[in-house]
Amino acid sequence: MLILVKLISLKLFWVISGKEVCYDRLGCFSDDSPWSGIVERPLKVLPWSPADVNTRFLLYTNENQDNYQVKFLMFSALSSICFVKNTYAIHIKNIKYPIFYTHVNSAILGNILKRFSFQQTQLGYSPSNVHVIGHSLGSHAAGEAGRRTNGAIGRITGLDPAEPCFEGTPELVRLDPSDAQFVDAIHTDSAPIVPNLGFGMSQTVGHLDFFPNGGIEMPGCQKNILSQIVDIDGIWEGTRDFAACNHLRSYKYYADSIVNPTGFAAFSCSSYSVFSNKCFPCPSGGCPQMGHYADRYSGKTNGVGQKFYLNTGDKSNFSRWRYKVSVTLSGQKVTGHMLVSLFGNAGNSKQYEIYKGSLQPGYTHSNEFDSDVDVGDLQKVKFIWYNNVINPSLPKVGASSITVERNDGRVFKFCSAETVREDVLLTLTAC
Repeated sequence: MLILVKLISLKLFWVISGKEVCYDRLGCFSDDSPWSGIVERPLKVLPWSPADVNTRFLLYTNENQDNYQVKFLMFSALSSICFVKNTYAIHIKNIKYPIFYTHVNSAILGNILKRFSFQQTQLGYSPSNVHVIGHSLGSHAAGEAGRRTNGAIGRITGLDPAEPCFEGTPELVRLDPSDAQFVDAIHTDSAPIVPNLGFGMSQTVGHLDFFPNGGIEMPGCQKNILSQIVDIDGIWEGTRDFAACNHLRSYKYYADSIVNPTGFAAFSCSSYSVFSNKCFPCPSGGCPQMGHYADRYSGKTNGVGQKFYLNTGDKSNFSRWRYKVSVTLSGQKVTGHMLVSLFGNAGNSKQYEIYKGSLQPGYTHSNEFDSDVDVGDLQKVKFIWYNNVINPSLPKVGASSITVERNDGRVFKFCSAETVREDVLLTLTAC
């Protein structure tokens, strides 16, 4: 039976005295530094009342995945709700929550969330089993909840934590690694708010900080205005994507990661430019998976501010699997392009360009690419070349060997003694 608890009017007692505001059951909140009056927060403002913040908790279960089953406020009786382990999610919704200068409301929401988590412990549910996922300002609200539980919450995930009024601020007022036993963050809109209108932080805030596609411009967010707004999911979704496409990508990546446990492997690198061809494969300890399964990484709390990079697709399904392919050429010398496709026990990839330029026998060329298919264990590869140049001699080029390396470090080698003309596929089998 579905239970719907209707929002009720609460008598919240509050007092304003100078630079402090107090709310019943939540405590007092100040506009002193670092909450206000610092470079990042020049205005002296106090948080709104809980009634104005209007926080609601919406319950989703496996049986109710598309519509919330229950909505309730923090002070509602929770003992009547049956929670089944690992089968529910709570969505916290704030109707009145603008981006600027109400940043201090994250303290209110964080305290409400903290009290909600505490009520769960009274029902026999340990805070270490709680995973709080926050998007934008919600990331910092989650951090505030964690801070007020002394870091007892098991995990906090920040989905593109908000930059305005938080970037560069002390850890006290923003998400940081001490807020939970494990904190991870996905940065997708980390360009400066001025002049680039980047809504997300470039600053690391967790144990693991992921910067997909470099963390600034997400593939698929550069479409023209009309195609962006007239979205396959509707005008409203398209308009939101046009206004904040990069910022919204973080939660879409997270959603896709749930059903693709190996599709978001991320690599430890000093920068995204270095990642392109110098950080592959994963080290002996493996790579973390960005998103839902980041907590499976054995080194997740070995340090703080650990940066990881990866590439994604331009639309859902966003997952990608990275491979390094090395081709040793044979045949005649020509100028052109060479491509390789992979065939495995789990699927086949499309053709990916490995090199373009002078194709000379005996030379080896390598490249890394991100396949939209996890091919599994490699069984064969196919090689093709072209140059779109009319050549009466009809030259032939081949690949004497092709080596494929997966991100887990496993290597597959394929060989062939044949050569082929332009635009003719050459199949290589295991040596």
